[in-house]
Amino acid sequence: MLAAAPAADMPGSTRGLYLQLIHQARADGRPRAAIAYLDDFDRRYPGDVDARVLRVNALLDLGDLDGAEAAAAALPDGGGGAVRGHLLAARERWPEAIGFYRQAVAASPADPMLRNALGYAQMRAGFADDAIESLRGALDLAPAAPVVRNNLILALMADGREIQAQALLNHIRDGRERDMIRRQIVAEATRLSIRKER
Repeated sequence: MLAAAPAADMPGSTRGLYLQLIHQARADGRPRAAIAYLDDFDRRYPGDVDARVLRVNALLDLGDLDGAEAAAAALPDGGGGAVRGHLLAARERWPEAIGFYRQAVAASPADPMLRNALGYAQMRAGFADDAIESLRGALDLAPAAPVVRNNLILALMADGREIQAQALLNHIRDGRERDMIRRQIVAEATRLSIRKER
């Protein structure tokens, strides 16, 4: 009797799991690990567009803007609106980033992180009402995402809407966490207002 052959490695499932691992490394604040995983991934799946986009983002996480721009230049269509928006945002070219983020949101309207990026760029460019609306849309799509919530609180504070900002802060149950976030957001709102006055 012959033994059954071992199950073949399912390329799609392995690829997906590997990409999840890379995403998780970035989410955990480990961009160097993400780059190492991407190097290994590229040997197995050369030319994978999703991995190339992840590489751009991981390089941005490291602050390697030149490397990120070089990696993006090799992507079809420069990586699309989101990648171009991220590259411009990294250079603090907020008004230019807004247009690309709008394209990305139009292409993926249910992606809360794209709406978050758009809202943050709008806030940094001085378009408070647009920023708040974009960030509210992002929070509706991802109510448990702290980065979205915190950016909305920041936009509200930067626009002088303290009562609305405090109402959102009050949803954070842990008092120490709430106080820490409040201090960070107040400091950032102050920093942003000082930059506007220059």
